[in-house]
Amino acid sequence: MEKLMEKLCEGYGLIEGPVWDDARGLIFSDVVFGGVFALSQSGQVSEIFAHRKGIGGMAIHEAGGLIVSGRNIAFKAFGGGDTKIILDRNEAEGNLGYNDITTDAQGRIYAGSLGVSTVFEDDRKPQSGDLYLIDLDGSARIVAPDVRLTNGLGFSPDGKILYHSDSGRKSVYCYQVNDDGSLGEKQLFVTAETGTPDGLVVSEDGRLWLAQAGRNAGVGVYDAQGKLTELIKTEGMCTSVCFGGPERKSLYMVTGSEDLGSDQRDGAVYRMSTDVAGVPVAPAKVKLPG
Repeated sequence: MEKLMEKLCEGYGLIEGPVWDDARGLIFSDVVFGGVFALSQSGQVSEIFAHRKGIGGMAIHEAGGLIVSGRNIAFKAFGGGDTKIILDRNEAEGNLGYNDITTDAQGRIYAGSLGVSTVFEDDRKPQSGDLYLIDLDGSARIVAPDVRLTNGLGFSPDGKILYHSDSGRKSVYCYQVNDDGSLGEKQLFVTAETGTPDGLVVSEDGRLWLAQAGRNAGVGVYDAQGKLTELIKTEGMCTSVCFGGPERKSLYMVTGSEDLGSDQRDGAVYRMSTDVAGVPVAPAKVKLPG
């Protein structure tokens, strides 16, 4: 593996939700200061959406826009227009919003709900969240309960296993995926010894690449049996990862400021070449509200 790591851009509070778009490059959000940005393959940064804070996860939608998380799961068109809410929060039931999301090969959306704010001050007693499946018809159902702090989601190369970070338990779990999108019994995949499990991606050889937030951490690379084979050190607090580039053989690593209560803007985007391509992430195809 080529070890050269490039810093491509910096000056953000907490970068999250990286997703690759062939037309725009790497798309990412700034959870703390707001906005969604695109980093082109030539290194130019442009703003796609302004203002909205708290976006922890994103996915491309086939209709020409992004599915974004935060206070709800919503669609925002690249060309502008009204935001369309697909799945709202329910504070009365302890659902304060959503963090990481992903799609399966059919275009269904998996989204983890939050029982406590991950960034902004919240004096409510923390509760566990749930993992939701948003089906192609736009309906939603809980497919896995009791997620203490939901984070990264990703599928095995054959789509039969879903990996899910629970940062509150410092662990990544895995589920067998049924044809209808429902999930089997939760199984422990790995408990991180360094840092806190955050965003994740899977490569075509079945390895899991896990952002491990915290000091002296980075990206842990695990084989399909859960054995740590490599720890890629990063500057700052690594929050998520994404494969991109023409052959999906570039690993993008995004970071955030460690003191989120300050005005620090230490968040940056890094890139390094890999010896294997990432598993492609299909665009969402869920029905949008009229």
